[in-house]
Amino acid sequence: MANKLPKVNVVIVGMGWVGGIIAAELTKAGHNVVGLERGKSRGTQDYYHVHDELRYATRYELMQDLSKETITFRNTEKMRALPMRSYGSFLLGDGLGGAGVHWNGQYYRFLPYDFEIYTKTVERYGKKKIPEGMTIRDWGITYDELEPYFVKYEEMSGISGEKELPDNIGKMSKPFSTGPMKQTPGMKLFTESAKKLGYHPYIIPSANLSDTYKNPDGIERAACQYCGFCERFGCEYGAKADPVVTVLPVALKTGKLELRTFANVTEIIHDGKKATGVKYVSMPTGEEHIQPADVVILAGYVFTNVRLLLLSKLGKPYDPKTDTGSIGRNYAYQVNGASTSAFYEDREFNMAMGAGALGSSLDDFNGDNFDHTDLKFLHGANIRFTQTGLRPIQYQPVPLNTPKWGKEFKQASIHNANRVLGVSGQGASMPYRHHYLDLDPEYKDALGLPLIRMTFDFEEQDIELVKFIAAKTKEIADGMGATKTEIHDTIRQYNIVPYQSTHNTGGTIMGSDPKTSVVNNYLQMWDAENVFICGASNFPHNSGYNPTATVGALAYRTAEGVEKYLQKGGPLV
Repeated sequence: MANKLPKVNVVIVGMGWVGGIIAAELTKAGHNVVGLERGKSRGTQDYYHVHDELRYATRYELMQDLSKETITFRNTEKMRALPMRSYGSFLLGDGLGGAGVHWNGQYYRFLPYDFEIYTKTVERYGKKKIPEGMTIRDWGITYDELEPYFVKYEEMSGISGEKELPDNIGKMSKPFSTGPMKQTPGMKLFTESAKKLGYHPYIIPSANLSDTYKNPDGIERAACQYCGFCERFGCEYGAKADPVVTVLPVALKTGKLELRTFANVTEIIHDGKKATGVKYVSMPTGEEHIQPADVVILAGYVFTNVRLLLLSKLGKPYDPKTDTGSIGRNYAYQVNGASTSAFYEDREFNMAMGAGALGSSLDDFNGDNFDHTDLKFLHGANIRFTQTGLRPIQYQPVPLNTPKWGKEFKQASIHNANRVLGVSGQGASMPYRHHYLDLDPEYKDALGLPLIRMTFDFEEQDIELVKFIAAKTKEIADGMGATKTEIHDTIRQYNIVPYQSTHNTGGTIMGSDPKTSVVNNYLQMWDAENVFICGASNFPHNSGYNPTATVGALAYRTAEGVEKYLQKGGPLV
């Protein structure tokens, strides 16, 4: 029988960026919070030997153990879903700080267009522009309404960037906290070529600090060392903003946060209208505990949030056949595949020096910044050149038609290691009626609970977007003075085996209609007023950007909503 614990004001499931931000804000306001994290505790002291590509990048030290819990995948409903037994398309973080520990630090606010995508698309092109089956919808909040929360995240994390950004992205009420990252020779070539073409490049805003910074909570961090070990790695300097070196120390210092690691939440306890707490398993002992709370906050990754709601039978599961229900609806991803490699025989670059967010980008072909009238797709992509570090196991920049193994491959790999610059596009992913998440009827986790099942594939929209964006990357790369360039402009059926992006979104989407969304614009659940769900699972679609900036802003918005609810109760919208 489960052990019932004393009631607290708030229980948070998942202690990554979302859980950490909300915990910091609520404990500063005087509320008692319990944070439940299914993985282990960690800190910068654990990363002194982090520059180990084999251990962290290819053996996934910081990631979820797929032998205990994974997802199942299929392209269509006609296929049988199978479990993801080894990492490929995306990486699921585990432990204190979550994916916020092993991210790259690339920071992009979503565009104003994103938050009102349906309205703005119909206004400019008419309803017929939206393909059959595509389920884009407005988010129930505008960019201007969310802008103050972006500022809060930027000041907390010390985002580094240029004082003025191009006019084709969202306006900022305050400049970034620190100046931009250093400009490398490769970034300079990209910028010069893009400007000659009439585009508007800028240095990528970065959560890797360009200078020493003290945030409003008094947390001081050192500047980035440009070591080139960011994604898949923790930062031993604390120069990369992550929850463990920013918000969690603030929450713990108040004495109001109790962190419990190895606590795997299996159920939200509720009466159909309100939650009374959560049930979790202490993984080292197998003991079950019930943590009662006035407010329950789901702050996990996309798959975790959706799965927990479905396991708890809270909210109506999405049914693609009838297009009813909301839990699991509008799963989306990131559309990569558009790129051009520039090969240089007459010069070399120091590609080993890098940082997760070191690079330059442009948004002339992102969102609705260009005319889509005669195009067969909506939205677009952020086009960028990045220099994230040369690591010999994963980084093998060889020309097309090079043998996959043997002497020629080795020679080409060594020769080109510091002679290749890549220009790529990170494309938006639109939701479709038949892209969704539900519980797998066959496969279960180590506790005997059903796994989450993903049904997803690339559409004609994605194929056309990649073809268009790839041509733009080649146009820029051709102006960078290379000996030759090679374009990559094709994607086919979505394959979960090769790595692509850890930018999974949707499943508990926000909106203004309870029939087609799970939460309102305070991320408060329509079906249970004391349950708040926050993360990339709230996105009705995914933009042509990394999602963390928007996740962080929504977390601050959620914290404000929870504070209001604790004071007055009832629906906030």
